[in-house]
Amino acid sequence: MLFLIASSERLAAQNFSFEFYDGTFNFELDQTSDIAFSNELSQQSVESFYQEINQSKYQPLLSRLMEYKEKHELNDWIYYQLIRKTAQQISPKAENYHRYTLYKWFLLSKSGYDARLGVGKDRLIFYVRNDENVNDIPFFMEDGQKYMCLNYHDYGKIDFIKEKIIPAKIHIPESKTSFSYKVTRMPDFKPESYTHKNIIFEYNKRTYNFQVKINPAVDGIFANYPGVDFETYFNIPLSKESYHSLIPILQENIRGMSQKKGVDYLMRFTRYAFLYENDDDNFGREKRLSPEQTLLSNYSDCDDRAALFFYLVREIYNLPMIALLYPTHISMAVQFDKPTGTSIIYKGEKYSVCESTPQKQDLKIGQIASNLKRVSYDVVYQYAPTLK
Repeated sequence: MLFLIASSERLAAQNFSFEFYDGTFNFELDQTSDIAFSNELSQQSVESFYQEINQSKYQPLLSRLMEYKEKHELNDWIYYQLIRKTAQQISPKAENYHRYTLYKWFLLSKSGYDARLGVGKDRLIFYVRNDENVNDIPFFMEDGQKYMCLNYHDYGKIDFIKEKIIPAKIHIPESKTSFSYKVTRMPDFKPESYTHKNIIFEYNKRTYNFQVKINPAVDGIFANYPGVDFETYFNIPLSKESYHSLIPILQENIRGMSQKKGVDYLMRFTRYAFLYENDDDNFGREKRLSPEQTLLSNYSDCDDRAALFFYLVREIYNLPMIALLYPTHISMAVQFDKPTGTSIIYKGEKYSVCESTPQKQDLKIGQIASNLKRVSYDVVYQYAPTLK
């Protein structure tokens, strides 16, 4: 009799499996957690879904997600990708978007994040509390807290005043933590999922060839990534395989060079090893690429190159740096023992401009493009090695 009950319990759960970067994520969904949602979207139907799934046996799935997050040290944004893929297995987005969104919201909330829903006319808006400086996506304020929209890209532009998005008043005790967009560790990928990209670069009349490992999955991770602040953006790392295919070779190439000469090499590598195109022409909108996306992409602009240059200098020399934001451009400046050229003075320290984007002139360290010499700028990020 006991055996028959155990067998029945096993049959009551659906097994799911999908690839997640370097491995496979397996989970079971108890039949009590397989909640239908075919009613008209409303405050009441959303609350009914929550009441039903909250009384179900969802805990094994949640434990599986949380254990995987901890084991693989997933940042919040990467963990959210795991939740998205899990919800997609349970309720495919194309089949029932509202049900798919409800599962994402429920799993993120039960994972401890302060996630909210807003209900409009046939629109289910998904928010999460965030304390960081994030732009280019809508948010709402409640009790002095900011809630960023996680699914804005699914609807395109929404007039939140005319649409009258009404927050769903559902209290989830576990839902307390602020969500972070910081990506300080890329997930591991299967070695066989990488391809090689040949990058050719000429320096001092010598041609350098790089066979850099790149992974197309990186673009998917950042497909809907918002406009984070420059500190967050600049500190997105390379994945392990890409790192080891590039950084040691760069270190070998600059071996024997002075520090300033080595930084010049990195500046010119970032400036000339990649084709330039502005984001409007390349993507039809503003889009910042992480360092690994810049390696992946056929084209990149000043934001992308500044981030890549910052990353290379930080990893190889770990020097103090500042980011200079002009109205239509961004550049980097590096602090050396002795400044070169025209100095940028910030908080009493002297920095030398290192232009990582192609300009009309072949700029050396410490030289500023002629069209920027009289243009005001803001220092939007300061890196101090002691804070690494």
